[in-house]
Amino acid sequence: MSAAPTSGPLTCRRAGPLRGAIEVPGDKSISHRSLLFGALSTGETRVTGLLDAEDVHSTRQAVEALGATVRAEGGEVVVTPPATLREPGDVIDCGNSGTSLRLLTGVLSGVPGLSVLTGDASLRRRPVRRVIDPLRVMGANLSARDGDRLPPVVVRGGPLRGARHVLPVASAQVKSAILLAGLFAEGETSVVEPEKSRDHTERMLRGMGVPVRVSGLEVSVSAARPAGGRVDVPGDISSAAFFLCGAAALPGSEVTVRNLGVNETRTGLLDVLRAMGADVRLEHLREVAGEPRADVTVRADRLEGTEIRGATIPRLIDELPVVMVMATQARGRTVIRDAKELRVKESDRLAAMGETLARAGARIELYDDGCAIDGPTPLRGVEVRTRLDHRIAMSMAVAQLFCGGEPVVLDDVACVATSFPSFFRLLDQVSGRAPGGGAP
Repeated sequence: MSAAPTSGPLTCRRAGPLRGAIEVPGDKSISHRSLLFGALSTGETRVTGLLDAEDVHSTRQAVEALGATVRAEGGEVVVTPPATLREPGDVIDCGNSGTSLRLLTGVLSGVPGLSVLTGDASLRRRPVRRVIDPLRVMGANLSARDGDRLPPVVVRGGPLRGARHVLPVASAQVKSAILLAGLFAEGETSVVEPEKSRDHTERMLRGMGVPVRVSGLEVSVSAARPAGGRVDVPGDISSAAFFLCGAAALPGSEVTVRNLGVNETRTGLLDVLRAMGADVRLEHLREVAGEPRADVTVRADRLEGTEIRGATIPRLIDELPVVMVMATQARGRTVIRDAKELRVKESDRLAAMGETLARAGARIELYDDGCAIDGPTPLRGVEVRTRLDHRIAMSMAVAQLFCGGEPVVLDDVACVATSFPSFFRLLDQVSGRAPGGGAP
């Protein structure tokens, strides 16, 4: 059987149970920040475990355009910052990476000169107004197309002043863009969120010597430059979610993901798995370079529907598509609310997953901010339009495990390379299939 393609359609035809121990690639959020913060620093930054995927490549190319040097050395990636960030000589292409574009918008607001940030067709449909508006309060000179709603973003960097921002929706990307602009601003910059979002920015800045003040849901910084240092990137729980959710719902399964990041602002998935009745175990819990990690094992058990809302949502927002798949196999009703953020990801993930799962036989009701799923329901094979969204593609590859042997056809899997190029190989490994996972 040939290896799974890197682009074009793919027919998934696997069978469970899922069994084995794996390591998933490095955390995407931490990988982005290690490169970007390294470029802002006064000294060298050495990174181990950096995610080797297209989204992170976009951030690397961006910081190199700003004058940083990035090189591989002895199993590490070394970031050497310039004395001062320079005006880029060309448009910065962020590819499919919303994190790259939004965080760079904050940084470039304080870098003298003209910068233009763009991306692929999917990224150019993702909203930027909620980043632009608070940065303008700080004096940033920003513009974008369609009434400042969509990329490309034009940034004319200059002096900034600190401000206090109260966000209507918890967003680590928006928070981080503001805090990064605050490193260039006169006075204090603070961000208040309605719920706590992932805190990798605060942890890494503090680890690089920047005084970061946290009081409840408020985070504050003043003008400073990171010192650089060492970053060890743990496995990405958003990538592990596909295997953990599949194992929880597929009888006879047991999967261990080693060296997995278990930062409490990211472990909403583990809370939901436990609430639904899955057997979840954490072993070898430790903290390295400011980020907790553990070996996480999930064993299948009879799952019950649950309610997912409120403060839990920012802690598992990226995992919700595969949680929706898992919910089709749980007894009773699973309700997801307060997840409107899903509509402004690489695709409208609520609409995409709702429509696709319904065609596969799921009993699902969509709301403006979530959905209700009744189970358990056997699924059937379906053709999937991935919409250039890696999480739609990977979630429906997992859904195929519950289709009684029927295939699921993904129309294009090139998007998977943005975050998890080894996904299909690892899924073959734990499902006992030969490499590829395509139609025999």
